[in-house]
Amino acid sequence: MKAATKEKEATAPKAPHKSDYRMRSRMIHGTFTTKRWDYDHHVIPPLSSSTTFRLSSVERGAEGFIDFGSEEIPLERKVPIYIYDRLDEPTRGMLEENLAAAEQGEICVTFSTGMAAISAALGVVVSQGDEILAHEQLYGSTYSLLTSWLPRYGIHTRWCDLRKPKSLRDVVTPKSRVVYFETPTNPSLELIDIAAVRHEVEVLNKTRKEKDRLLIIVDNTFATPYCQRPLTLGADLVAHSLTKNIGGFGTDMGGAVIGPRSFYNLLMGYRKDFGGVLSPKNAWPILVYGLPTLGARLANQQKTALKVAQFLESHPKVDRVLYPGLESFPQKELAHRQMVDYEGKFAPGSLLYFILKDQPGSSLAADRLVDYIAQRAYTITLAVSLGQLKTLIENPYSMTHFNLPPEEKEASGIHPGGIRLSVGLEDWHDLIDDLRAALDAV
Repeated sequence: MKAATKEKEATAPKAPHKSDYRMRSRMIHGTFTTKRWDYDHHVIPPLSSSTTFRLSSVERGAEGFIDFGSEEIPLERKVPIYIYDRLDEPTRGMLEENLAAAEQGEICVTFSTGMAAISAALGVVVSQGDEILAHEQLYGSTYSLLTSWLPRYGIHTRWCDLRKPKSLRDVVTPKSRVVYFETPTNPSLELIDIAAVRHEVEVLNKTRKEKDRLLIIVDNTFATPYCQRPLTLGADLVAHSLTKNIGGFGTDMGGAVIGPRSFYNLLMGYRKDFGGVLSPKNAWPILVYGLPTLGARLANQQKTALKVAQFLESHPKVDRVLYPGLESFPQKELAHRQMVDYEGKFAPGSLLYFILKDQPGSSLAADRLVDYIAQRAYTITLAVSLGQLKTLIENPYSMTHFNLPPEEKEASGIHPGGIRLSVGLEDWHDLIDDLRAALDAV
């Protein structure tokens, strides 16, 4: 009997490794087994709701604090000793494992919001006297961080148009440490060629010491890892607002930084000391609902986005539509090369930006359209944020980017009459009907 059992075990096929499966499946099933939490029978990962954890001895408590900051234990062999939520806890840790896999990075550290994540990504690589080189169009709060808060600590930003990567040569100085940008940009969907920026940074780094080399940080919130993975194109770190597409349902805030193992202890230490920790109650919905449905949601949202963009482009009251999926998109070649899903298929995302015909510098037509939608449309909601099940509309010039000086907004392509549309999961016919009615009323 024992011999038969051994023979059966010897001939049994090996279970496939999770890396053999496609990423859409892996985002649903995650790491399946994890050192973060020893649970056997839950189909859905459990939710941890404890700010502090029982320890069996003083020695184990001391070991936990030592392990937390240790670089000697490889992460793949590290079994956490949980002490206090702000240091580490299992629900958040499982989400971090799955986000790292989705972005094809080695590690992920999550934060309470996207801005907390951006602050941490910059905070672990710049010090007093250093400079950041940034693309001229950024999300309003990121711009405020770079211009209002970091200068108080002696960290300044120099601006350039990274659509032309060689423009780095005009602004780089010996103090420069980081190249920072979004792609697509918020709100007008400009694309930055990540690989071309990497090439330019490599040229500049040839004359720099290792400690002074330029790093690339990319905010990948608009594209999500489903549509673009900056680490594979040359970025050193990737930042996300999990509140948007990855969270997907508009119920929970969060942020994440993903990159190589060498940044793990820095990011964990920054989070421990500066706070901004993602609550397990916020991490759990993103782990269970958000990330697992990202592929299914975006596969449908971008089909609808293309239908809506084509309708708007053909409308006589619309001056211009910017959507990476359109044939008319100014950076079409780059979009097809850089914005691809895990199967290599073109993935232009779910956001579009359009400008109505109006007097130069006027937002009157756009304001009327958005107000009409706010009061009368059923399928489109006037609200900030993006990447939700529901289609959201806003005027970035006067709303999300209000704190940028007018001359800087217009110089960077943010038009007073520009409208950002985040396409949800509604029927595309209904979205177009609501837009048509609003355009007729303008």
